[in-house]
Amino acid sequence: MPTAHEADKQHPGPEEADQAPSMSSHDAAPPAAPGRSPCCLCWCCCCSCSWSEGQRRAWRAPADSKLQSLPSCEACSPPSLEEVQSWARSFDKLMHSPAGRSAFRAFLRTEYSEENMLFWLACEELKAEADQHVVDEKARLIYEDYVSILSPREVSLDARVREGINRRMQEPSAHTFDDAQLQVYTLMHRDSYPRFLGSPAYRALLLQASPPAAPGEA
Repeated sequence: MPTAHEADKQHPGPEEADQAPSMSSHDAAPPAAPGRSPCCLCWCCCCSCSWSEGQRRAWRAPADSKLQSLPSCEACSPPSLEEVQSWARSFDKLMHSPAGRSAFRAFLRTEYSEENMLFWLACEELKAEADQHVVDEKARLIYEDYVSILSPREVSLDARVREGINRRMQEPSAHTFDDAQLQVYTLMHRDSYPRFLGSPAYRALLLQASPPAAPGEA
C-alpha cells in the first residue's frame, strides 16, 4: 500500500492540476547567442539589464529628430517647387528629402499608418549604429514596437520575413530588419504614395511652393 506521500505524488492536488503545461520546444524562445546575455534577447519589457527607462523613451521619441543617416527636418527651409514636383517623379526622392518625409508622414498619420514610416526610420537609424551593445538594444526595441503581434504599432509583414527576423534576433546586427524594411518601403510605395500624390495635402504643398503671380497676370 503506498504511503500518504506517495499517494500525493500520484494524485496531484488542485493547484498542481491547474498549472499550465510547460512550453514545448516549438513554443520556447530561441536560445541566446553565445557570449550574450539571454535577457537581452527576450524581446519583452521584463529586462532589467538593458537601458534605463529614460534612455528607452529618448530613443522612442519621434525618429526624424535624431536620424544619423538621414538629415532632419527640424527647422528646415520650405521646399522649393522643383523639390515638391520631384516627389511625384520618385518615391526615393520623397523618402530622402527631410521635408518630403515630414509631409508624407503627416499624410500617413491621417490614414492611421504612420507606423510604417516610423519603422522605416528606426531601421535607417539602426543601420547607422556601430556599437554592438546599442545594436542589440535598438533591435529589441524595434521588435517590441513594430514586429511583435502584441504591439499596437505592429507593421504588416509576411510569414517568411517574420521567421527570418526571429532567426536573426538570436544574434542581432544592424541589418536584422533589412527584409522587413524593404517590404514596408514597397508597401508605402505601392499603396500610400499614389494616394499622397492625389491628396489635397500634396496639392497644397505645390501651391505653397509656387512663386506668387506677377502683377497683372490672371
